[in-house]
Formats: sequence, structure tokens, C-alpha cells
Amino acid sequence: MSTPSLVPVPAHPVVPIGPLPRNPGMALDLDWVASFRVDRSAAERRAATLTTRRSVKRDAQAAWLLKAITMIDLTTLAGDDTPARVRRLCAKAKAPVRPDLLEALGVADVPLTTGAVCVYHALVPTAVAALAGSGVPVAAVSTGFPAGLTPLETRLGEIRASVAAGADEIDVVIHRAQALAGDWTALHAELRAFREACGSAHMKVILGTGELGTLRTVGRASLVAMMAGADFVKTSTGKEPTNATLPVSLTMARTVRAYAERTGHAVGFKPAGGIRTAKDALAWMILMREELGRRWLEPDLFRFGASGLLGDIERQLEHHVTGRYAALHKQPLA
Repeated sequence: MSTPSLVPVPAHPVVPIGPLPRNPGMALDLDWVASFRVDRSAAERRAATLTTRRSVKRDAQAAWLLKAITMIDLTTLAGDDTPARVRRLCAKAKAPVRPDLLEALGVADVPLTTGAVCVYHALVPTAVAALAGSGVPVAAVSTGFPAGLTPLETRLGEIRASVAAGADEIDVVIHRAQALAGDWTALHAELRAFREACGSAHMKVILGTGELGTLRTVGRASLVAMMAGADFVKTSTGKEPTNATLPVSLTMARTVRAYAERTGHAVGFKPAGGIRTAKDALAWMILMREELGRRWLEPDLFRFGASGLLGDIERQLEHHVTGRYAALHKQPLA
């Protein structure tokens, strides 16, 4: 069976409500990988019309933005990260919106947290302690982030160390040269080893799409990652010159759907890098809703990798309540 090219939108995968089994992966199917094709022009046209044909306004927009908050991996991956900064980030993850705004929106009694907090390995213990009892997962970037070029045993050791420190999710990076060379056997083998090292922690595979050259390579790498047992496929590290874009995300969403249709296993999707505004968040949520269905608007199947997005969403919610925009620096720091 060939993977459908990026033309008309087929029916959404049927995915049950409630906890989902993890993707166990499968043997590498090189024929399936080779069959994947992308019509770049069609993908770009489809991506360009997502926000022109659909809009979310007023109360519905506020509701969508509150939902977006629950799907943010609140992230700090800076060279000057400190324990104090991570504790502050965790406090924001546990209470992402000011209580007065939640009360004005009529949702003061609705539990609201971000989807996770994402940090470097060295700060995993700090995040675990700060989030204890909150239900907010800790995600750690690993495997030689962001380039993925350290020795394999070093990368595997990083994963095991982060899991031992209490990380619930591991964001691994692929060795991009394997994808660029079409060495899918090597990529699949490395990712299977990463998955084994993750144990019970969920594995989110970062493709570094800005460095993969073509949408076809992006789609093929996505399929191989899912065959290797990825729980999520993720666009970018946030460190590449080009990070998440709608055509790339559309391509990856179509591979997620093709994998679900063939195997019955739902895999999550995480765009990361460059998603900074509430308008951006709505565009990606519309893409998920149209391409994969309502079930992919829950944090177990969709996340934003972002650091500045939450502040702009809070500004938009304040505007919805008061009719006025507050300066970004007036929002509680994330």
C-alpha cells in the first residue's frame, strides 16, 4: 500500500477516548518508506488555506486558547538556565493563567496546567522536585541535543540518566545524516535502541526538519521514527535556522494518519520552534483538527514546544475579558 500523497483529505483515524496504548513500533518496512511521495505545491497550497478557510472567534477562541495551554511543553533550553529559572517555569506550568482571568472566563474551578516542562538533563531533578504532585510531566532533551552527533553509547547513557532522574518523557534527536543519506536501516536501529533505553518514559523523536532538505525526506523520516516506536514525532530542536512550518507539519500529520490507519496505533505530533503567538497556536490546532480529528487536540497526542507562546496566549485572554491588550512584560513570567 502506498502512503497517500498530499491531496484531498481522507477520513480521520478512529481513535478511542481515554488512555491509549503506546506505539510498540514495527519492523522496518523499506517498501512503505520508499513509496512515500509529497506534492510540494499541493502541500503548500493546503497549508496556506488552513487559516483562510477557518477562523475561531470570541468565546470559541478563548476556549481554544485555554485548550492550547494544556498542550504546551513549557520549555527552557538556554545556556544560562539556572535552578531558579526552572523552578519559576514549573510554577508557571502549574498555574499558567492569572486567577482573575480564569474567574472572569468562568473556568476558575477547571484544573489547568501546561502539558509538560521541558529542560536539559542537568535540571531534571530540579523540575521533578518543583512539579511533585502536580501531574505535570517532566521532559528532558537528550541524545546529544541539538545535533545528535555524540557517540551512540553516550546518547543512550543520557537517556538512561534522565529516566533515572525522574523524567517522564525523553525528547531524542535523530542523526540527520542518516535521513539525508536514506540510511533508514541505521536510523531505525538507533531509534529502537533509544526506545529501549527510555523504558516507561515516552519517546518524542525530533527530526530537525529544517535540516532535512525536502518534504519527502521529512515524511520518510517520520515513518521510520514511528516504525521504531516513537510516541511522538517532533519537527525541530528550535535551534535550526528554520523550525516548525505548516507544510512540514502537514506532511508529518499525514504520515501519522497513514501509520494509524495501517497499524492501529496513534502517535502524537509536536511542532516546536518559532511558534510564539496565539494566532500561531490556532493555526496548528486547525491543522490537527482538520487532518487528524478532534482526538489529536489532547495533550497525549499533541504538544507545542514553546517558551514564549504562553505569554501571548495570556495577553489574548486578557483582551477577551477586558477589551484591552496588556504589554507582554505585564504577564507573569514564564
